[in-house]
Amino acid sequence: MSVLTFTDQYIGGKWIPSASTETVDVLNPATEEVIAAIPAGGAADVDAAVAAARSAARAWGASHKDYRLEFLGHLVAKLAEAQPEIVETVVAELGCPVGFATAVQAGLPLGVAESYLRILADYEFEEQVGNSTVYHEPAGVVGAITPWNYPLHQIVAKVMPALAAGCVVVLKPAEDTPLTARLFARLIDEAGFPPGVFNLVTGTGAAAGAALAAHPDVDMVSFTGSTAVGRQVAEHAGRGVKRVALELGGKSACVVLPGADLAKAVNVAVANVFNNSGQTCSAWTRLLVPEEQYAEAVTIAAAAAAKFVPGDPTSPETRVGPVVNAKQRDRVRGYLNDAVGEGARVVVGGAQAPDDLPTGFYVRPTVLADVTTDMAVAREEIFGPVISVMSFHDAEDALRIANATEYGLAGAVWAANDNEAVAFARRMDTGQVDINGGRFNLAAPFGGYKGSGVGRELGRFGLEEYLQTKSLQFRVA
Repeated sequence: MSVLTFTDQYIGGKWIPSASTETVDVLNPATEEVIAAIPAGGAADVDAAVAAARSAARAWGASHKDYRLEFLGHLVAKLAEAQPEIVETVVAELGCPVGFATAVQAGLPLGVAESYLRILADYEFEEQVGNSTVYHEPAGVVGAITPWNYPLHQIVAKVMPALAAGCVVVLKPAEDTPLTARLFARLIDEAGFPPGVFNLVTGTGAAAGAALAAHPDVDMVSFTGSTAVGRQVAEHAGRGVKRVALELGGKSACVVLPGADLAKAVNVAVANVFNNSGQTCSAWTRLLVPEEQYAEAVTIAAAAAAKFVPGDPTSPETRVGPVVNAKQRDRVRGYLNDAVGEGARVVVGGAQAPDDLPTGFYVRPTVLADVTTDMAVAREEIFGPVISVMSFHDAEDALRIANATEYGLAGAVWAANDNEAVAFARRMDTGQVDINGGRFNLAAPFGGYKGSGVGRELGRFGLEEYLQTKSLQFRVA
């Protein structure tokens, strides 16, 4: 097959040649074939992009919200028109099954983008507090660094509120999924935004990402990725005393309290973890059930897991595709081997390659039993289709296990009634908890406690992340 080769970056409203002659290959995770090559931009490209953003910052930041709404509305329309192309691109470079890609990888960011049109229309950037007028002003030049697991959603969740707030953006996407980012940049261009308001630099995190986070003319850095890299980003940004928003890793617990609908809870938990090949930071990778129902829960989980058969992501029948690359595949398999060595029991799946898929970065969807809190699979983020079933004695023991991790991004509680679930959830050290199967709310704040980051995305909370406040005090007659 032909390989698409790109040599340009989107800077200052134009596609211009990258300052770097080096490239990064983009692979199809299902076939292991190179499908594209993109510029491995570095400090020079970042300098140019930040300069373009800085030149556009004052005018865009001072504009009336109705002016910004017009451009954002054009972008939303472009996103709606491009849904089939978005799906095709995400399937090719991420290996995401086409059904999930259609509903979530393309559909969710469109919903988020539409929500910001409503939020911006209603938002008041000025308010009176006693004898003071308080202004909510844009943070300035934003360096946005996004991951590969939800490539368009993570871009939209940063760029839409930032632009709505009056900020300008330099985006550095993950090098595994840059084609989705280039597609988004093209839609920005077609929407007619003023030059410099949005800029795209592709490249590695070590080169382009570090240069962006440390750049003296970047006012704020918004990063989504692993906790380890998030710490590095914070260190780079901290030297310049920049504002930082970090959405990092997770090791979320799904707690099934006595009296809950066990079958429903376990089935939903398995689907939650196996969707997107387990590559979701908020996935409920630890399933906590009462010890007297443990054997039953393991049996239900095994039956649910059997419905998730790895396959060709272009087929509408496929529910689980490959993970993103060979490194991630080997990482997940390594965790599974270590888990068995530590005493965990493989109920379904395991570290072996799927028999009928010799090509592609596939991992068997796996249910682990007999997992204890001291095992790596119970403490560390695996980022693959692996769910650990754990038992607890009583509610206090369940709470101890749920909080026994450095992470605190998401979770779920199932109980006989909502009041009981809420009482438990309020004591969990995590930023978002689903109660008895509560649906994801794209207007609710998303972000974590502890090692899962700082700041919030989505809804009004996501908009305010890109605003700073100024107060003017008036003499009272």
